[in-house]
Amino acid sequence: MAKDIVVIGAGQAGFSVCAELRNLGHDGTITLIGEEPVPPYQRPPLSKAYLLGEMELERLLLRPRSFYEDQQITLRLGQPVLSIDRTARQVILSPEEALPYDQLVLATGARPVTLPAEIGGDLQHVLPMRSLADADRLAGLVEPGMTALVVGGGYIGLEAAAVLTKSGLSVTLVEAAGRILSRVASCATSDYFRDLHRTHGVDLRESVQLERLTGQNGAVSGAILSDGSTLQVDLVVIGIGIRPNQDLAAEAGLQIENGIKVDEYCRSSDPDILAVGDCASFPWNGTRIRLESVGNAIDQGRAAAATIMGQASPYQAKPWFWSDQYDSKLQIVGLSSGHDDVVRRPGDNGALSLWYYRGEELIAVDAMNDPRGYMVAKRLIESGQSPAKDAVANPQMPLKSLLQR
Repeated sequence: MAKDIVVIGAGQAGFSVCAELRNLGHDGTITLIGEEPVPPYQRPPLSKAYLLGEMELERLLLRPRSFYEDQQITLRLGQPVLSIDRTARQVILSPEEALPYDQLVLATGARPVTLPAEIGGDLQHVLPMRSLADADRLAGLVEPGMTALVVGGGYIGLEAAAVLTKSGLSVTLVEAAGRILSRVASCATSDYFRDLHRTHGVDLRESVQLERLTGQNGAVSGAILSDGSTLQVDLVVIGIGIRPNQDLAAEAGLQIENGIKVDEYCRSSDPDILAVGDCASFPWNGTRIRLESVGNAIDQGRAAAATIMGQASPYQAKPWFWSDQYDSKLQIVGLSSGHDDVVRRPGDNGALSLWYYRGEELIAVDAMNDPRGYMVAKRLIESGQSPAKDAVANPQMPLKSLLQR
């Protein structure tokens, strides 16, 4: 009997599940539910090309709207979900409407951490940078000559600072930790991007917290910082992290562990409910992680579809990420947490790659404007190869020679 599949969350992961189900021959119904009023779209360009006006909405979409009709995927957009009735196998959309399912996939993503109202987080022109609506609101405010404060020195904050600077704004960025990118990269990577932003005129302050925002007529007008300084600002962009959207799952009684807890086949504690993407925590190399990346959303979505189709195989995450800032591209493969050594490899025309080792094992690489270094590192890490550190550090040693034949 053909199964009725419901997917909650119309982002990259939810889309990946639906597309792969049809690719694998699923002939039952597929319903994709999304809170936003637009079909699934790419998030990474929001804080870059889209915000700069270099990418139209139709190019942002993962597929044209006709795709869903052709593939017989029912879209329910602008549709919040109230609850999940696991006993009746129903998704409750309203007091009057319940949608039955044979198997349910939660691809509910994550939401940005916001500032509390007591320090001015509820003032107008204080914006997160996560959704299409966020990008549209910010684009509608930006004018050359304005002053902006960016709170948070992670990838989102740095990308926002770069775009605002390129748009002609005067930008101050504050990071509460001792250095930008402290949770995800080495000191050398932080040094590279700190210098890059300061070269472009960003007033970048580390070990500095936002104490409070001040307002005028309901809109933000200033900021008081922990270093004792005050700023006049026209807008504020918040980039202080995201939290998994796990409330729906928790209220339904599913196990939660830094996200919706799933096994290696993407199954939650209820075997009829799977979870994928930013909202899901899964086993990886003897621990449990949650990955916030496009690559994980795509690959885990496909793995969930295979599980539904009875073709399950353990999901083996291959972490990779990227970030575009000004004319610099950062490409990352692997996860650097737990490293005890970093090997620096200079490249041509100012390119740089940083190779993270745990003991003698290569576990991650940051490549700045070094696509060849990134591609070689990706092949090495995904095949379990760890070249000698002295060979990596020698720029005269051809990259391809690091690959074992």
